[in-house]
Amino acid sequence: MINWIPVRKGLYFLVGAAVLFAAAAALKKPGKPVKVEIPPGLSAAQTAVLLKKDGVIGSTTLFRIASKLLRADRSLKPGLYYFHASMPLFEVLRRLEKGSDGIRVLVPEGFSARQIAERLQANGVCPARDFLRYAEKNRLEGYLFPSTYYFDANEAPAEVATRMTQEFQARMAPLYENASPKPSLSLAQAIILASIVQREAYLKSEGPMIAGVYLNRLKLRMRLQADPTVQYALGYWKQELTAQDLKIDSPYNTYVHYGLPPGPICNPGANALAAVLHPADTKDLYFVANDKGGHIFSETNAEQNAAKEEVRKSEERDRAEGRAKFR
Repeated sequence: MINWIPVRKGLYFLVGAAVLFAAAAALKKPGKPVKVEIPPGLSAAQTAVLLKKDGVIGSTTLFRIASKLLRADRSLKPGLYYFHASMPLFEVLRRLEKGSDGIRVLVPEGFSARQIAERLQANGVCPARDFLRYAEKNRLEGYLFPSTYYFDANEAPAEVATRMTQEFQARMAPLYENASPKPSLSLAQAIILASIVQREAYLKSEGPMIAGVYLNRLKLRMRLQADPTVQYALGYWKQELTAQDLKIDSPYNTYVHYGLPPGPICNPGANALAAVLHPADTKDLYFVANDKGGHIFSETNAEQNAAKEEVRKSEERDRAEGRAKFR
């Protein structure tokens, strides 16, 4: 039978210690300013470790107890915060419940450096021109990891880009390094191909198939003939490419040049890289977009032509049905 008296005494001691710690901290002068970013998805315990590491709090245990007692452990918000070293514990919790001091910016998978630059400017983080110049100078296309970030207003482009490349190193580099079997492509080559897969695979489930097709074409020294590479060469994601577009004079045009383009065409997410590292086991060499958001995959050119004809007829039927509705 459990003796609850020592348990209660221990609980009362911890609660009392938390209150005394907070009261004592409140009498202290504010310490040095500390800038802390709390990533999305962290638990109260993980948040406590991060705050302790940066000197904001003195005890992870007291933080967890206080957050639990105040029922704040499930309402701590991610973001960028400006604290002081050794801040009062309850003030830290209040700030974390209230929300971030920074500007929240969502960078979607498949955004190019230009699109990221435009979004940063639209949110008041930094001028698009300055960020794009820095990204191009340092060849960061493909390495600006897509995620949710919190920035200062008027933050230096170099700092913004560094945050994104650090996230790339934390999330993408281990995927490549721990891949089994060992990839035949270098990390740089894998990121280039992942960027193409990212732009092609509207359905994430098709990523491994699309990667498998492109890897097969590379092995057979066939041109990739990837539409997104032409769109990148044009400077924007044009929906319907013309025959003239496919002839554009650019090293990124995989309708003209063999092999991979000279660099990534966007900033891919982890799923796209995983598709390249673990492609589908397929003999297919072609695919064409259908009218349902996916693709039809084919092994031969004849099958590909038949698939194109099937898509064309399906689109005609859809248009005819659409016209019939308005008669």
